[in-house]
Amino acid sequence: MTVFVFIVLGLVVLLLGYGITLYNNLVALKHRVAQAWSNIDVLLKQRHEELPKLVTTCKEYMQYEQTTLERVINARNQVSNAAASGDLPALGVAETALRKGLGQLFALAENYPDLKANDSFRHLQARISELENGIADRRELYNDVVNQNNIRIEQFPDVLVANFFHFGARELLEFSEEETADVDIARLFQS
Repeated sequence: MTVFVFIVLGLVVLLLGYGITLYNNLVALKHRVAQAWSNIDVLLKQRHEELPKLVTTCKEYMQYEQTTLERVINARNQVSNAAASGDLPALGVAETALRKGLGQLFALAENYPDLKANDSFRHLQARISELENGIADRRELYNDVVNQNNIRIEQFPDVLVANFFHFGARELLEFSEEETADVDIARLFQS
């Protein structure tokens, strides 16, 4: 009888240890998702701070392109609001509008040789392009971690622990199809 009790006690301890390990792994994954989002948020804020400088520099040269400049500023504000509220679908739409506006702004800058020669403009253009690449890289990492999280909380036996402790699925950060479509360069030069 005592051997049976020890076996049952051993199995209970093993199951409890396994459950704790599953829980700890899910907690670590939840925090990796938060960290990945935080990394994106840092770059969004940095870009948010650089865009007014770019628009101010462009305004000095691009008197006839006010609608394009306003579009960039409006999209910047939409990105900021969506990021602050954590609304990933709205962030994807706002990011698409901002990237489209920046693409048009940089394409229109080709028509202004003095602007293209301006050191401040070139520096800001390079800095914003660098931030755009960083955001794209971080978005990929974020989506990878979110995907890992969503898979883990649906797999057995993790689903038991996830449901018991209310671990939830996270949304992927996706941009619209327009964002990933081929760019029509000729259209960018029309305005």
